[in-house]
Amino acid sequence: MSDSGVPHFQNDLGVESVRIGSKIFMCIGAKPPFDHPHVFLDMGDEVEKICPYCSTLYRYDPVLAHGEADPAACVWHELAHA
Repeated sequence: MSDSGVPHFQNDLGVESVRIGSKIFMCIGAKPPFDHPHVFLDMGDEVEKICPYCSTLYRYDPVLAHGEADPAACVWHELAHA
């Protein structure tokens, strides 16, 4: 994933929260074809954001690089699945 792009995350694992290295991102819910509308989320000055569609709690972790997640399986690489 490019450092300049907006990373996409999903929660097929059904984990309670996902740690991410980006404060601006897209949540797709689950992997297609079970995804919800891809929603743009911006944490602003906060360190947590809940997706209004799937209720996944995203927590910013500055130790992670832009576009990384823990668990790593929550990163969605759209071009790899096109």
